[in-house]
Amino acid sequence: MLLLGCIKEVSDYELVISLPSGLSGFVPITQISDAYSKLLSTQVAQGELPEDLNSLPDMYSPGTLVRCIVTSVEKSDDGRRSIKLSIDPKKVNKGLNASALATGMLLSGSVSSVEDHGYLIDIGVIGTHAFLPHEKAKSYIKAVKRGPDLKIGQNLNCVIMEVKNEGRVVRLSIDRSEVAASLATERQNWALSNLLPGLVVKARVQKVAPFGMKLTFLSYFTGIVDFMHMDPEKAMNYSPDQVVKACILSVHPSSKAVRLTLRPAFLHPGGSPNQLSSDRMGAVVEESTVKAFYKQFGALFELDDGSLAFARLKHLSKNRKSFKPGAFKAGCKHKCRIIDYSLMDEMCVVSLKYEIIEARFLQYQDIHTGDVVQGKMLSLKPIGMQVKVADGIKGLVPSIHLADVILKQPEKKYNVGDEVRCRVLECNPAGKKLILTLKKSLIQSKLPVLSHYEDAKPGLITHGFVVCAREFGCIVKFYNDVKGLVPKNELSSEPISCPDKVFYEGQVVKVMVLKCEPEQERLLLSFRLSSKSGPEDKRECTSKENQEVKYQIGQIVDVKVLKKKDNGLEVAVLEDEGNVVAWIPTLHLSDFVDTSKLLWHCLQEGDVLPRVMCLSDKGEHIILSRKSAVISAVQEEQVVRSFFEIQPGMLLTGYVRNVMPFGVFVEFPFGVTGLAPKVSMSDKFVTDTKDHFVVGQTVIAKVMSIDEEKQRVLLNLKVSECSLGDSAAESFALLNQYFKELKEIKDLLRRGEPSMAQGLCELVPGKELQLVVQDVREDGSALFSGSCVTGLTVTATRYHLGEKNIVPGKKMKALILHVDALTSKVYVSLREELLKQRP
Repeated sequence: MLLLGCIKEVSDYELVISLPSGLSGFVPITQISDAYSKLLSTQVAQGELPEDLNSLPDMYSPGTLVRCIVTSVEKSDDGRRSIKLSIDPKKVNKGLNASALATGMLLSGSVSSVEDHGYLIDIGVIGTHAFLPHEKAKSYIKAVKRGPDLKIGQNLNCVIMEVKNEGRVVRLSIDRSEVAASLATERQNWALSNLLPGLVVKARVQKVAPFGMKLTFLSYFTGIVDFMHMDPEKAMNYSPDQVVKACILSVHPSSKAVRLTLRPAFLHPGGSPNQLSSDRMGAVVEESTVKAFYKQFGALFELDDGSLAFARLKHLSKNRKSFKPGAFKAGCKHKCRIIDYSLMDEMCVVSLKYEIIEARFLQYQDIHTGDVVQGKMLSLKPIGMQVKVADGIKGLVPSIHLADVILKQPEKKYNVGDEVRCRVLECNPAGKKLILTLKKSLIQSKLPVLSHYEDAKPGLITHGFVVCAREFGCIVKFYNDVKGLVPKNELSSEPISCPDKVFYEGQVVKVMVLKCEPEQERLLLSFRLSSKSGPEDKRECTSKENQEVKYQIGQIVDVKVLKKKDNGLEVAVLEDEGNVVAWIPTLHLSDFVDTSKLLWHCLQEGDVLPRVMCLSDKGEHIILSRKSAVISAVQEEQVVRSFFEIQPGMLLTGYVRNVMPFGVFVEFPFGVTGLAPKVSMSDKFVTDTKDHFVVGQTVIAKVMSIDEEKQRVLLNLKVSECSLGDSAAESFALLNQYFKELKEIKDLLRRGEPSMAQGLCELVPGKELQLVVQDVREDGSALFSGSCVTGLTVTATRYHLGEKNIVPGKKMKALILHVDALTSKVYVSLREELLKQRP
């Protein structure tokens, strides 16, 4: 397929081309021209750079229009389609032959050699010699400012000025005014077999439709203009038989379908489309207005600055199920983010997806050296691990950076698809180069990031890694390829005769800067920190000793209840002879919320509570917890002590701190908190978050992701995702703890009113009772009375009455389902299948 494209990026080995409809393609360095490929082959064969071989950045600039042909469409590792292109005139102009060449034709050519009076140009037509005189190239060379001469491999827009010997010799011009004025006409005898993108023609409107127009041109050709390529200022004013100027965008080889553009930037050959200012890329637009919705393609928006933007169908919602066409009527407003700019459509490409609007990184330019990033492992090779940081952003973790120590078999530690937390060692957006590290010592380091020699001030202490250990000392590397020398006498306070036996490549070390010369990129370092920073360390030590740290988080103590307050208990720590006052919030009396409230109700001043854990020692009170699951997690070290220890996939025990309409906030021991969004709260569909969780509830949460910059943790509370291992054993342990606490409550209850307490203590689930029907309610439930339940409310729901005929005064057998000691309510069942199962 032939396409008109616009150069978007230029690197040493390829051109990135913007194509119509927001697509992008790649021209490898080997697909420029025959003459350029020969120079490359010479370089490879001889091992030195030929004098007339210029790099791609020397010859090509972003914003230049080029004719391309699709050579292949491949699928990359991450599932994306990669469009490979060629701008080689032999491929682009393969439909032309010598006899078809005519004066005034506009076509692509590539410089093949520099001669005394001009240039030989490869136009890809077999048997034709094309010559470009110096005088016809002067204005172009002056305008592009790339030196006094054109370069071999440079792609040009050429106009045929003269044809001799039946097309065997042609004279060309690249004069900017002559190229800009060229117009394809019937006299040039263009055919469907050789029609080229980039030709400007006079066309007649044949039909106007909602999604575009049909045009006729060059007498008998027809073509389509889609909605993105109408002139924005005239889009609503086209009518049949109107004559317009148009530019050919693409020609399909088999169907011969021709697409054209009416955008002003393309109506003069050699022109350049408008570009987006760099500060707009990645910008979030709070209110963009829908201009039009195309159900098969996407939606057209007007942004806050009046410019147009396009969102593809898949970027209008999270997925197909959540997509609502009614939300995209003309005039509707939406929040979106600019994710790309299509040079060929002169239009921003936007996304309405929440995860993209909130994404930390969209392009390499968003990533900075020293950033901690979350990624997904794509592959593991001898040179290291390839990591996907975001769509279109990949990085490499060199093999020495896969762990704090050198891994001999990294495949045993990492699997494809694993979530990994890395730190950026080096980022070069121009070359799309991203180097990462998985060394925990570097990721968790709180010391300054050294990424420029100018920042290396004497006395600075930072982390680096050893890249070389020799008899003269160690070379230590930091970020952005900054490196320095630790001489032998600065390796330790004790002499080290063989540094290579003490230090190894990749070892993370703490160093101090002794001297730096930024201009020479020279850095002198030392491993001897203690002698230089001793007084400071001493001061720090003394201040710590002066702090009266009474209790460590996780410490187990016995306490005595001093006072009952509305939301907790004020207690005295017995280990400190009752001199230290602490606080147990009601919801921390048990893992079970109802049991917590019941315990608070039953406990009295003077009661002793054994084995309570210190949860926090900040503020006025020491905060204690009696939640057995939380205490076990701390004692078994299944906890994180700071945000920087959290890794995706971890299972952590915590408690609900707050329930919001959008999700649940969970707090863990040592103060780390996270959010479980509504979608990750339950295996069931969540309508109201309050139906699923209550404040104080003990939960096991799985870490989904972390945001290093905002220090946010996203959690999953689905039971199916949050088992710590043997789920049956976990369930029995919790049930055992529940009954243990119930027994404790019964013992406390017996101290109360004898009749009431005794009655409640004897009522256990599964016990059979003889009851009398007292009343049948409107909802079908029934109330009961009996000598064994005096002073208690006994009820059975409609379901638990079974098929029995219930009338007031009737004697019935019932089975206890649940006893709520706090409200003095007993729930029973009359169903036969339950009564029969009783032993």
